[in-house]
Amino acid sequence: MATSRSVSVPVLGSIEIPPPDRLVFYTALGLLAAFQVIDWPVALIVGIGHVLAEQRHWRTGQDVGEALQTA
Repeated sequence: MATSRSVSVPVLGSIEIPPPDRLVFYTALGLLAAFQVIDWPVALIVGIGHVLAEQRHWRTGQDVGEALQTA
């Protein structure tokens, strides 16, 4: 299971760093956009979609866990 880490940034406060597998994905996406293999709007949409899908997956797992606790 991936653990979350955070970094304290003076102006922004505490920022959570994604697990290594997601960090590699976001870095690769950024590099593809930087080298113009894909357009930056496409990279942005894919990145946002990935974040939203991960959040939905986490919430679904949490709902299942709560349902199993009440059963």
